[in-house]
Amino acid sequence: MAALATEVAKKWRPVSPRLMRCSKLDLKLAQTMRLRAVLLAASLPLLVGGALFGGAGLGGASIASAQEVQRTIQREIQTEILVEAPEEVPKRKSDPIPPLAVPLSDAASLARVPDDVMEREGLQLVLDRKNHQLLVLRDGRMTRRFPAAVGTTGWETPAGRFRVFEKVKEPVWTHPVSGDLVDAESEENPLGSRWIGFYRDCNGRSGWDGEQYLDINGCTVAGFHGTPYRWTVGRAVSHGCVRLYEENVQEVFDLVRVGTQVTVIP
Repeated sequence: MAALATEVAKKWRPVSPRLMRCSKLDLKLAQTMRLRAVLLAASLPLLVGGALFGGAGLGGASIASAQEVQRTIQREIQTEILVEAPEEVPKRKSDPIPPLAVPLSDAASLARVPDDVMEREGLQLVLDRKNHQLLVLRDGRMTRRFPAAVGTTGWETPAGRFRVFEKVKEPVWTHPVSGDLVDAESEENPLGSRWIGFYRDCNGRSGWDGEQYLDINGCTVAGFHGTPYRWTVGRAVSHGCVRLYEENVQEVFDLVRVGTQVTVIP
């Protein structure tokens, strides 16, 4: 009988291995079915004893034991499924790519600039976040205007009044989550050839960015920089920084200095 029970346990195959996907739920179900096979095999001597010998000797106890084994199997299976097989959270689909901003005339662009900003002397930068453009003003006159990519929903470019605090040629990029460094020469460096920093925040940020959830601990910065992804310029797609075409960021880099005033209009 022991040999028969062992043989049954070995040959019990409730699910074909070729049909099983490699996931935690499938593995746990397989383990549960294997447990069921082992318990069934262990009960066979009792079941067969009761059936063959008509309840003689251990027959009556065998039937009762078989029923207890069946209840144990059911409890084990329920426990395995309830504890080890949580429902999977549906993956969120990526948001549609934000559209390009509607072009404005020079007059309409200047109408968005606060009066006190227009009255300042010297060179300054004004970012119109709503219309995705950067204005270069000198003594209250607009001398240049460039399309710009700004922060996406939930990761908006900070609004307010700031000053340039950092200028870097051929910047090395630090991944905000992993901390990995990407060399300036790498095609995977999203900063392009120039970096002009104007904002720093050390409170950390987290949230959905249109494609994935991000959780950034420590300091984050915002600034003007180039980009290898030219199609993004003019859209709200960044994590707070301002992307410019390479030829434009190089021009702006040569115009400004540390201390140049930066105004971001929401």
